Amino acid sequence: MDKQEVIAVFDIGKTNKKLFLFNQQYRIVYEKTVVIPETKDEDGFPCENLQELHSFICDSFYEVLASEDFDVKTVNCSAYGASFVYVGQEGKPVAPLYNYLKPYPENLLSHFYQTYGGEEGFSSQTASPVLGNLNSGMQLYRIKHEKPELFREIQYAFHLPQYISYLLCNSRCSDITSVGCHTNLWDFQKNSYHDWVSREGVLNKLLPIVPSDKTSSHSVREHSFMAGIGLHDSSAALIPYLFSFHEPFALISTGTWCISLNPFNHSPLTHQELKNDCLCYLQYNAKPVKAARLFSGYIHEEQVRRIADHFLTPTEKYHHIPFDQEIETRLEKSDKPVSLKKCEFEDRSLSTFASGEEAYHQLISDLIAQQVRSTSLVVNARNLKNIFVDGGFSKNEIYMNLLARAFPQIEVFAASIPQASALGSALVIHDSWNSHPIEANIIELKTYSARISP
Repeated sequence: MDKQEVIAVFDIGKTNKKLFLFNQQYRIVYEKTVVIPETKDEDGFPCENLQELHSFICDSFYEVLASEDFDVKTVNCSAYGASFVYVGQEGKPVAPLYNYLKPYPENLLSHFYQTYGGEEGFSSQTASPVLGNLNSGMQLYRIKHEKPELFREIQYAFHLPQYISYLLCNSRCSDITSVGCHTNLWDFQKNSYHDWVSREGVLNKLLPIVPSDKTSSHSVREHSFMAGIGLHDSSAALIPYLFSFHEPFALISTGTWCISLNPFNHSPLTHQELKNDCLCYLQYNAKPVKAARLFSGYIHEEQVRRIADHFLTPTEKYHHIPFDQEIETRLEKSDKPVSLKKCEFEDRSLSTFASGEEAYHQLISDLIAQQVRSTSLVVNARNLKNIFVDGGFSKNEIYMNLLARAFPQIEVFAASIPQASALGSALVIHDSWNSHPIEANIIELKTYSARISP
């Protein structure tokens, strides 16, 4: 029996670490998922367990290479951003993978921005709001100023996707999707590294940038395969849409963060947009993607627990509540300005609602009010034909119906893509291993109408 030709893709999130095998039609034929408990850095702050991550990646890859069912023709990876792995002379990590949620010292942050032109000017150049450790370049700046001995010990600073590629095939490079992701490293106006990167000696720790679709040949344990260099997961998740649709569209990628991505908006970020958590990503082809972030998924889970506790119901009940037009009509329509910093529902008294269903409709209505304001920062309805929604909220009937009504001039679709980041990482190196054409139906769509039912 002939082995099935596949591409292996590692998809490394902060919680779930996954390995997928896609066949030549980009259907998942194998999946392995693990949750690796965090360890702690030298300050006691939670961080990635690099040793366990290393074991999962290498052991899983060797396992599928030796499979009697699959012929692994190539491998690639996607992983979360704002994360560096610091490798020393012997080729091994010399420091923890610091958590991007770790607080950043205010005095060092102020010193940086005072030195390099102030927050507004610098953020405009780098298309990065002031985010502390979420600006991954700031992690290297912190090490240089707080741990100079460690800084000298670092030979290479790998973004996490490229570190995974390094583990798999000893690749040593940088990728534009990782460099151009709110890192404070890239000057979008000059289209090169910002001057501070060289002045602080950080450039010497970074590896050469190579094209995101580059592959190279490798052999491990008598198995030959092609390997990609890895991509930042948010940029990878956009790739299936860019391959499938050519008229202007926006994507709202929903999860813990709801990120509105508009690859057809190339206008420079304004100071107001930066203050409202807008930023730019760089696509795999190095073109900018204007984006706006909202912490809606996290707020949703918190408030669902509050509703469930108040009405003595299980939280699972609220995962599949259908849209109810009568309830929606009764909801309070606030005339307050919509804040992107705090959802109005957080201050609502649950005693004013007759049922959990009514409270939940109000929660989604308030989240949509925020989403519309956030998305509108990067979307011009006159120039856009479609909005696609993927992730958790794409399966929420209340969310999708209210979003469609908020954008009546635009077609709104719930999009279903099995593992979009992993699929994007596979598609970007399609030509290196797959002679079949990419099928037109890799994205399943469900349309939502702005029309209100009678």
